[in-house]
Amino acid sequence: MSEVLVAGLLWLGTHLGISSTPLRGVLVSAIGQRGYLALYSLLAFASLGYLIWVYTEVPRFDYLWLPDPALYWPAKLALPVALVLMVGGFMVRNPTMVGVTVSEAQARELATGVTRITRHPFQWAVVLWAVTHMMANGDWVSLIFFGSFAVLSFAGTFLMDAKKNRLADPGWLAYASVTSNVPCAAIVSGRNTLVVRELWLPTVVGLILYALLYYFHEAFTGAVIV
Repeated sequence: MSEVLVAGLLWLGTHLGISSTPLRGVLVSAIGQRGYLALYSLLAFASLGYLIWVYTEVPRFDYLWLPDPALYWPAKLALPVALVLMVGGFMVRNPTMVGVTVSEAQARELATGVTRITRHPFQWAVVLWAVTHMMANGDWVSLIFFGSFAVLSFAGTFLMDAKKNRLADPGWLAYASVTSNVPCAAIVSGRNTLVVRELWLPTVVGLILYALLYYFHEAFTGAVIV
């Protein structure tokens, strides 16, 4: 268990310890923006690869709760939603993405599709995936593994917003005013409206992807879905 804990902390530290701290500015000043992005990407992929490798190699004997087919249902129900959010997030131009900027005039126009639900669709998709897989497994190794993704993605949504807000870019502030981090908060508050017809394509693609992942889940992970 200690090995996966170290790997999880490295994964979190690579992200939260660099991109969300003054170290980022120091590195950008030293090696430039492109150099920083290259170094950051290398460290992120290396730490992710190490975390996944450790998870596949470490035995899982210690359980906080035993696996129960009833606890598989949250994942079965949440994953289609997560995949729709994930797929939809890549289908729209989102100012939370690296290198994407937005003007005040474009703000409401870009708040479309799944970004009406949340301006961080990919991160919330990962949170849904990670938390429901923690529930489905119950062993400490899996809790640490999936918990690392849940913590990073959940914290990342707030840290990204804080970083953008500090820059006080008028386009971003306008975009943030018509979207929300917390899913559906902008819709509930009346700052945005859910438009169902904008969701048909990500829904179709997301459900197809879910069907494929469900069918091949045992082949890729070794875990049987009951």
